[in-house]
Amino acid sequence: MKLVARKVSTDVEEEQVALLPEDPEDMWHAYNLIVAGDIVNAHAIRKVVTVNAGTGAAAAERVHTDLTIKVKSTFFDPAISSLRVSGVVVSENDHVSRGAHHTLDLDVNRSFTVIKPDGWDSVSKATLSQALSDDKHGAMAAVVMHEGLANVCLVTQFRTVLKTRVESVIPKKRDTASDQDAGMKRFFEKTLSSLLRALDFSASRPLLLASPGYVAGDFKEYIAKQGRDKSDKVLTAISKQAIVVHTNSGHVHSLNEVLKSPPVLAKMHNMNYAKEAQAMDNFFDLLKLDDGRAWYGSKAVERAVADGAVGPGGGVLLVNNSLFRSQDLATRKKYVALVDKVNVDGGLVRILSSDHESGQRLKMMGDIAAALNYPMLDLDDDGEEQEEEVLEVRDNGERHEEDESMLDSVI
Repeated sequence: MKLVARKVSTDVEEEQVALLPEDPEDMWHAYNLIVAGDIVNAHAIRKVVTVNAGTGAAAAERVHTDLTIKVKSTFFDPAISSLRVSGVVVSENDHVSRGAHHTLDLDVNRSFTVIKPDGWDSVSKATLSQALSDDKHGAMAAVVMHEGLANVCLVTQFRTVLKTRVESVIPKKRDTASDQDAGMKRFFEKTLSSLLRALDFSASRPLLLASPGYVAGDFKEYIAKQGRDKSDKVLTAISKQAIVVHTNSGHVHSLNEVLKSPPVLAKMHNMNYAKEAQAMDNFFDLLKLDDGRAWYGSKAVERAVADGAVGPGGGVLLVNNSLFRSQDLATRKKYVALVDKVNVDGGLVRILSSDHESGQRLKMMGDIAAALNYPMLDLDDDGEEQEEEVLEVRDNGERHEEDESMLDSVI
């Protein structure tokens, strides 16, 4: 992402940043940066209907213009890195009136401007800084497979994208060995062609091959053989750099164990997803101890942060970035305040990508968790205590009615 211009004013409503996305990964950063309530200016194509004054005939044409809208919603397609921003026009021009609805299609190599009327909070500033960083460490290709199924993925700094899925019928064990070999050859041929179509290996992109058994290793040998037979330097380089890792299945969710494997961590230890995976593993290890230092869910984490328990000496706040894309301003501010409080207290904050496996694991725990620097107990017992009080009152009332009935019968 390239910073085109930045206007800073004492009037926060006029603070604006003009950005130029330079690659598909930048569109993901733009998706995390733009939220409901922001003002966005960008190029637009608008259908305009004009009426001929003489004949009264109407004619429609598509015109190119710049539009400024107040964002209501965003939609991001990770497969093609397409970002659509919808909202209401706040600055009219010759073609579009104020208050009209429009959807902007933000594209690579086409600049846009973002204005945040409520100011740039710490999370949005960190997102912008991340987007402008030149230290992207490349991206890695991964094929998670088993016999007859291959998932071709692109693992970037901040997200995992399933590029294509390959399925092929493999003869059963009761068939002849030659039929099985022919079936696997067709499967490998189809997988390799899909891999080369989906991803660019001209920049020596590292490749992970993961599978149960020997499928991944056999596929690596197949790539090497194709490189030799065709005198293809690209295929030869791919096979030499490919890392083969064992996994329990060929499904996409197995990428989590792949990314934690020692060979992958050794090769890609500086990439963001490796740090995210390690942070989640550390949290789950602490959670297993059940000693009051690992909590998840909004209510429990908020209480821990308020108490200062997510501070120096082991305090870590884990938050999914999806929480900061909420259309409710109050919700976004609440989680930004949690991040700011932990930073002030001296704890560590990790904002995880909900598009990575680590973010998906955190999602199952309410999108937020914390490792505390000292134990705290019963952080999530408020609801249970209230329920116990209700049951106690109900039981006391029922016993009181029974006592009165018994007294009446005696009298």
